[in-house]
Amino acid sequence: MGVAKLDPTSASKQRTCGVALGITDMAAIGIRGEWMFLSCGTKLIATHVKQDRKPFVFDCSTAKKREHEPKADEDGSLAGAPGSDMILAFAISPSGKLAALTDDSKRLVLFECQQCWQCVSTRWLARRGTSLAFTGAEDEVLVADKSGDVYSFSVIQPDREGELKMGHLSMVLALTMSLDGKYIITADRDEKIRVSHLCSPYNIQSFCLGHKEFVSSLLVPSGELPWLLSGSGDGTIKLWEYETGQRLQSWDLKALEETSVEKSDDERVTVCRITGSPDGCHVAVQCDGVSSVQFFALNRDDNGKKLAPRSRVALPRRPLDATFDPEGRLWVLMDSDETPLQICTLEQSAWKCDAASPELQRATAAFLPHWETVDGSAKAARRFEHLHKAAFDNVAAYMEKKQQRLQEKQKTKTEHKDNRKKARKVL
Repeated sequence: MGVAKLDPTSASKQRTCGVALGITDMAAIGIRGEWMFLSCGTKLIATHVKQDRKPFVFDCSTAKKREHEPKADEDGSLAGAPGSDMILAFAISPSGKLAALTDDSKRLVLFECQQCWQCVSTRWLARRGTSLAFTGAEDEVLVADKSGDVYSFSVIQPDREGELKMGHLSMVLALTMSLDGKYIITADRDEKIRVSHLCSPYNIQSFCLGHKEFVSSLLVPSGELPWLLSGSGDGTIKLWEYETGQRLQSWDLKALEETSVEKSDDERVTVCRITGSPDGCHVAVQCDGVSSVQFFALNRDDNGKKLAPRSRVALPRRPLDATFDPEGRLWVLMDSDETPLQICTLEQSAWKCDAASPELQRATAAFLPHWETVDGSAKAARRFEHLHKAAFDNVAAYMEKKQQRLQEKQKTKTEHKDNRKKARKVL
């Protein structure tokens, strides 16, 4: 079935809902309109939040197989062995009529919804994908991969192979679009955020530089201002004016009084998800391995802080992912086999969990039969631990060896002096 081209003027002002699952097969959630998507293991499930309808389920383990696997490179980057079929990332288009996923077997699967969801095409990537995003006109889906490249796949021609758009020198971890559809914004393992022109990605508008670790999450909040939020393995979130690369504000999540972080050996905090409300006034930040969600408020006035921390919601289990729905409620996907979903609502300037929502009960009932496809220990594992820079203290080792050399030199000098004295006595 073909995919009709949408009017770019009606879609360009809406945001793309892209969910990047990082580097491992983790569960994730996304909402667009009245449809909610959840990925767990090899399955992508879509359910209607407002109506009791049979959910759409796509299982990558039973999907179309590649006829001829490419030969492996010398470094094994194109290994001929098939992947695990685990979903690595998915994205929902601005209108909510299209969706796409990529999995560990290097598939790119495109879906379309008219009366119900159906698979449109299955294409293949050169490397495993890390992040997806639809363009505002919904005529392309952009795919970032582990080698640092970004490919463009046509939606109008769903069987057409991808075209290389741009590349980084290191792994691309996050990908998003500006609201006007003019820029591609990418972030990589080497702390760089790059703002490139969509029509000519070789033309770089700006770099947003300042993180000290890999950049793991990006968000362009709703509104007219060219703002960008970024989260990193250095435990900070930063607010940028992305057209100029100017940093407007930065918050260290470990420094916030209410931030409760489970202590580890190195006490590192990694921002793994930043999501914004439809009105652009609220931002929720999720950190890897932390059983809470930190809320911020965005202020577009000239007076006061543009990004200000608000309440923190403690959760009974560690969150796996979070996203806002069109009504401004935050849906949290948790590491729980009984209650995998929570809803947080804003009540009297404070965010609180709402367990009585009928939409919550409907969505939970649709997802629970498929939730066992994800192993509990794998869900709770830290996803970004292997991306942190390794610290080597060569200074201490150097000083120790230097001290040994000085001691040996002094010992040799003393022995030589004693031998000279003995020689004089003999004479």
